[in-house]
Amino acid sequence: MTKTIVTALLLTGSLLVAACNTVEGAGKDVQSAGKAVEKSAN
Repeated sequence: MTKTIVTALLLTGSLLVAACNTVEGAGKDVQSAGKAVEKSAN
């Protein structure tokens, strides 16, 4: 039972870390796109 709980927690933690990295990457993409629009507007 304890092994199952620990495994589930580790799996959940791994998924959360992966999701944070994905969101961070998307944020960087949006930021670079915003900078490109800002440059072209000037």
